[in-house]
Amino acid sequence: MVTWAIVVFALAAVAGLTMAIGVFKGRTPSVGVAVIHGAFAATGLVLLLLAVFNQGAGNAARWALYLFLIAAVGGFTLALGYHARKRPLPTGLVAGHALLAVAAFLILVVGVLGLL
Repeated sequence: MVTWAIVVFALAAVAGLTMAIGVFKGRTPSVGVAVIHGAFAATGLVLLLLAVFNQGAGNAARWALYLFLIAAVGGFTLALGYHARKRPLPTGLVAGHALLAVAAFLILVVGVLGLL
């Protein structure tokens, strides 16, 4: 299940990177890409939650889950507080959301590979 979470989070990252590049170029992300990003990220979270609490995934997966949950709060803030209200997305929040998610992803991958 952790492997599937990694795959789904990687797909979410591709959509997220696409949006982040646009934001830093001054463009507003499309609703479609934002929905795809959110759907993949939410699916990844559910898979990771199941792996951590039902299958006893290791500490790296647990720490990755915590960081992904914090990143999700930032994602909800971006989506509902800014994007849905057609307000410009704050680049600091976009960067913080992305950095947390990337850190969580790397911790998860390194943990699965047995390097942690």
